[in-house]
Amino acid sequence: MIRAAILGGSGYTGGELLRLLHFHPQVELTQITSREQAGRYVHIAHPNMRGVSSLKFVHPDGLRECDLLFLALPHGTAARDIERFAGLAPKLIDLSADFRLDCAADYETFYGEPHPAPRWLYRFVYGLPEVNREALIGANYVSGVGCNATAVNLALLPLVEAGILERAACEIKVGSSEAGNKSSPGSHHPIRSGAVRSYKATGHRHMAEARLVLGDDLPLHFSVTAIEMVRGIHLLAHCYLRQPKAERDIWRLYRARYKDEPFLRLASGKVGLHRLPEPRVVAGSNYCDIGFELDEDGTHLVVVAALDNLGKGAAGSAVQAMNLMFELDETTGLEFPGVYP
Repeated sequence: MIRAAILGGSGYTGGELLRLLHFHPQVELTQITSREQAGRYVHIAHPNMRGVSSLKFVHPDGLRECDLLFLALPHGTAARDIERFAGLAPKLIDLSADFRLDCAADYETFYGEPHPAPRWLYRFVYGLPEVNREALIGANYVSGVGCNATAVNLALLPLVEAGILERAACEIKVGSSEAGNKSSPGSHHPIRSGAVRSYKATGHRHMAEARLVLGDDLPLHFSVTAIEMVRGIHLLAHCYLRQPKAERDIWRLYRARYKDEPFLRLASGKVGLHRLPEPRVVAGSNYCDIGFELDEDGTHLVVVAALDNLGKGAAGSAVQAMNLMFELDETTGLEFPGVYP
């Protein structure tokens, strides 16, 4: 049994970890921390766990040693105290952006400050199983993934690996939970409700992760737009191919790349309402749905992807990585298909 703890458990990602780990058959969740909620039952912050979990939040200073420590802290926090955290557990999964990149210079470029612990960058494995499965098996230190970057990477990876993608431009629509559980002027309900607000038209910091996975040579652009949705990411990527392809060629490419991936589903049907991926279909799950439509000229491919930013884009991928770290079946505790409608 894996004795796991969550540091920073009162936020949305911490709550999703709590839900997933509570039902994981190989995990005993021993502690979950919060400065503000210390001493209170977890259902005060995560009401879906009422009558399910009897855990109480503890103060971070009271955190005890465990087998695996999840760091669900604000960006920039984990790196400043990584030596202490590494002393509490032999295995760490950091869900912030602190250890996602393997280059300190890139971190400073995209996050606007020098990395607090640059020598630790090279110890962490980027936690996207569809890319780094072999490196994750038995790993001690794993980084979380950026939710927007994960949508881009999974949508475009087969095209990049096949060498047929010339350039791509992505529009990413996101729900309000991506901004976290702390209020801000942009998340104030009268401002957020009904909004279609492109808050990062260029230069999103998740671009660094896309370059990490897809390479620096690909001309890639993406914009992020907030819409009236709580959880979920919808990506629409205009992909321009090097030579004309038939639809069957694209099907074969994606099927070949993802046929053995347990949480990648292809959705590009000819009939029915849900012919292309939708975020609400994957809400609460660790699935990423991918579909496409090919223009008549055969060189303009529109790829659509949907995932839950708190699931496959954060806590779900972290638990999948955990399974690999401990050499378990990577689907363990993640079989939930989501709810519909």
